[in-house]
Amino acid sequence: MKTNESFSLRARGKSFKYAFNGVKRFFKSEHNALLHLLGTLIVIVMAVITHVSRSEIIFLTLVTGFVWLAELFNTAIEKIMDLITVKQDHRIRYIKDVSAAAVLVSAVMAFITGCIVFIPKLVR
Repeated sequence: MKTNESFSLRARGKSFKYAFNGVKRFFKSEHNALLHLLGTLIVIVMAVITHVSRSEIIFLTLVTGFVWLAELFNTAIEKIMDLITVKQDHRIRYIKDVSAAAVLVSAVMAFITGCIVFIPKLVR
């Protein structure tokens, strides 16, 4: 790996191309991505309808983004584990389960945050 490369717009452009390719492949191959997209769209619609404050938007954005990050990392971890072996291995099962748990925890926290923000506005 070269360490003394000068800055290159072409190289930066390629890195963005790879990242967008990853997003595209993620949506094509991961069914949970569509569920997260639906959840994100519901949050956006609810935010518009209930006229959330700037700080509420910040919190909703952070927890929604955290769910997306957890799902992306979970997908990467699962793919890496599948490359290691397709045989049943309790250690790999544990890694996959914990990775999936991270998504679950982030989604629950996002749901709780959404309830804290939206329920008082809907009750009024």
